[in-house]
Amino acid sequence: MGMKGRLTLSAVVGVVVIGVVSANANTSGGGGSSGSGAGSRSANGSGSGASSSAKGSSASAEHRAATKKGSARTQAAAAKKKAAFDGDGDFRVGADIEPGTYRTSGNTDGTCYWERAKDASGDTDSLLANDKVSGAGYVTVKATDKIFKSSGCKDWQAVAPKAQGSPATKMAGDGGMFKVGADIAPGTYRSTGNTDDLCYWERAKDAEHDPDSVLANDNVTGTAVVTITAKDAYFKTTGCKDWTKTA
Repeated sequence: MGMKGRLTLSAVVGVVVIGVVSANANTSGGGGSSGSGAGSRSANGSGSGASSSAKGSSASAEHRAATKKGSARTQAAAAKKKAAFDGDGDFRVGADIEPGTYRTSGNTDGTCYWERAKDASGDTDSLLANDKVSGAGYVTVKATDKIFKSSGCKDWQAVAPKAQGSPATKMAGDGGMFKVGADIAPGTYRSTGNTDDLCYWERAKDAEHDPDSVLANDNVTGTAVVTITAKDAYFKTTGCKDWTKTA
């Protein structure tokens, strides 16, 4: 664009200079006038070319700055979109959302359901893992997954791979999943007053929800005691009375 600007301006300058030379020739009619015209042509051409170049460079710099700013906004919007997404919908992994670990919280009505799938056929054998969430839920979406389905959940937020936060020593018995070292501290926890085997707890090594993700689990009536180690990644609890760290 800068080059086109210089060519156009030079053409305009050439017309102006020719006009000046013609006027001098009619009034003076001498060789000196021709020399004066040549000098004027050289001075004007040189000055206008420099001005055109400066303007072209300035316009080019402004264009680059505007393009860079627009690109930054686009990238920021894309990053925000992929780091947080709605609790309802089917999402293509790698296109709508990036692989990674996500968290949803504040689910209270028992209708939050998610699913990792290897394709979009909807067939039973396309299912890789699924879960119903009460309270908070974590799930790791793998790069090999094709579709992530979410229904009736609060919005999902991307979480850092490493534990962050101030871990608590108490947790709600129906709070869902807790990240060890971030949401809760390792240790031995106790829950009392559970009835009808409705209390379920689970220690997990990751949030993929595969069968081999489970380190230990149990359904409890009465008092439940479990030791959560620093090597555990997550602790899940549903239908239990609140847990308190005892050691």
